[in-house]
Amino acid sequence: MKIALTIAGSDSGGGAGIQADLKTFAAHGVFGMSVITAITAQNTLGVLAVQDIRPDIIAKQIEAIFEDMGADAVKVGMVSQPETIRTIAAGLRKYAVPLIVIDPVMVSKSGCHLLQPEAEAVLVTDLLPLATVVTPNIPEAEAILQRKISTLEDMEQAARDIFLLGPQNVLLKGGHRTEDATDILFDGQRIIRLESPRVPTNNTHGTGCTLSSAIAANLARGMVVEAAVVSAKKYISIAIKNALPIGKGVGPVHHFYELYQKAGLSDG
Repeated sequence: MKIALTIAGSDSGGGAGIQADLKTFAAHGVFGMSVITAITAQNTLGVLAVQDIRPDIIAKQIEAIFEDMGADAVKVGMVSQPETIRTIAAGLRKYAVPLIVIDPVMVSKSGCHLLQPEAEAVLVTDLLPLATVVTPNIPEAEAILQRKISTLEDMEQAARDIFLLGPQNVLLKGGHRTEDATDILFDGQRIIRLESPRVPTNNTHGTGCTLSSAIAANLARGMVVEAAVVSAKKYISIAIKNALPIGKGVGPVHHFYELYQKAGLSDG
């Protein structure tokens, strides 16, 4: 069995963060492991509190994984402190991780910046160059490039410019577009438009975490980047279409919809 590691924050509500990542790994037949970077008190209504994990504990978690089990692919999500980012980057370099998906969790759904400017800068300089695929949404790409992105043509140029910062592939997600949910994939040579209609639902908690983890799982299983991204987009589209109306706010996507359907469970 292939194995994958998520390095991210914990979501007590279960819809995003490492909880979403591990569910996604399992749905793809990949054994999942975790390095926790922060603990959040969180539900479908929002984040009540955050406590960052000490960098030395993060480093020990990474050591524990790679000195024993290793990982076929790694997904990196919530990393809020500069020293946390440097610690993770050092660990990924030390263990020469071959396949890395970076989900730059920089801007909340409400538009608030989750990282201080120093942390954003360190993420760009230390983590992006290690990425096999980096998966910013439009607000995150705007934060990275310090400019507005409006049209599909803007997205394509932004993907080219983010590529120059070091990642091997850029997937610029279009979920914040009002017209559709078209994503842009750039591999340094080709621009690929991954078109899909917008799903009319409020229950989209954990979509970014889930998509990036699905890409990591697919890479761990041996897919090339384009196939891994296309398959992951299909998976997240189904998960959003069948999102779960749990909680009083933005509910989670359904990570196991297809498995539930095959098993004949009523929730699927």
